[in-house]
Amino acid sequence: TTAFPAGTYRNISGNLALAYGLITASHQADLPLFLGSYPITPASDILHELSRHKNFGIRTFQAEDEIAGIGAALGAAFGGSLGVTTTSGPGVALKSETIGLAVSLELPLLVIDIQRGGPSTGLPTKTEQADLLQAMYGRNGEAPVPVVAPKTPADCFDAALEATRIALTYRTPVFLLSDGYLANGSEPWRIPELDELPDLTVQFAQGPNHTMPDGTEVFWPYKRDPHTLARPWAIPGTPGLEHRIGGIEKQDGTGNISYDPANHDHMVRTRQAKIDGITVPDLDVDDPHGANTLVLGWGSTYGPITAAVRRLRTAGEPIAQAHLRHLNPFPKNLGEVLARYERIVVPEMNLGQLATLIRAKYLVDARSYNQVNGMPFKAEQLADTLRETLRGN
Repeated sequence: TTAFPAGTYRNISGNLALAYGLITASHQADLPLFLGSYPITPASDILHELSRHKNFGIRTFQAEDEIAGIGAALGAAFGGSLGVTTTSGPGVALKSETIGLAVSLELPLLVIDIQRGGPSTGLPTKTEQADLLQAMYGRNGEAPVPVVAPKTPADCFDAALEATRIALTYRTPVFLLSDGYLANGSEPWRIPELDELPDLTVQFAQGPNHTMPDGTEVFWPYKRDPHTLARPWAIPGTPGLEHRIGGIEKQDGTGNISYDPANHDHMVRTRQAKIDGITVPDLDVDDPHGANTLVLGWGSTYGPITAAVRRLRTAGEPIAQAHLRHLNPFPKNLGEVLARYERIVVPEMNLGQLATLIRAKYLVDARSYNQVNGMPFKAEQLADTLRETLRGN
């Protein structure tokens, strides 16, 4: 087998791949794309690139601040566009209330976080992957949001399509966690054929969807699809589909304001169940030799981990590797995969955020290997650490 499948290739950076992925997602969904953004390193390239493509129905708005950027994007989603906002960690902090509003409104919205060194303004030009817990939990109340992470610069294209699929299918904001290393790194990218791209088209609400006891037909904005638990997406101004929106808790079905304790409990659990029920592919495990040790990664650590694992296998050491693209919800088979291994090592450019989630959910003794110096891991240094783990140190 050849290293590269046959096709037409070009060199691409992560941010350019992400921008092309968003344009493609907009085309495949047959929706206009609206980007509401505020410039921030290392995410600004996406705003610059998308602003060049008005001919594809792309609208870019450089807002006066982060909050205005996401507010405009969420408003565009309410109006029937594919709403996107791009930022880095400090901007996510400012956007968090509006992300919570999107959770409550149950509208599709892409929140793209190109992570950098923190906290506060931190290291704007250096890479880090320390926003995972912020993406998972950085909002008030129970506000679950799906999280998708690309693993290579070219993979940012596919991750944008996958994040869009989830947002549109389940009517939810979705986090896409890239980072400075992927954003500015580059690799050969095979340009996909049109028939390989997913169909992302959406059915908007057309008319009444609920019959009252007296036989009257009405539109209930929070009546759910029984499979996805997604609510209908109604374009404002459509006759008969008028409905109230806002951040205050809604009555199940009708969307009317409700302070009823039992209703709030039901809505919180329903929103969580909607995210938990998202269909994501099973985790692939690369384990040709039946190893006892698994290296589990996410995001841009894929390159260094793969290179380190290759070095160890060449030296005759059996070691398994798996890489998570979906961080919320986790793949259904993750618990079963983890149970197969005596030792699990999680290399991360943070102080152990994925390891914390894995330990909490699956009660496994996942060991962290952490580096937060603003630089990617070096394969040799990672291989040395994994070799010590294999020897039981």
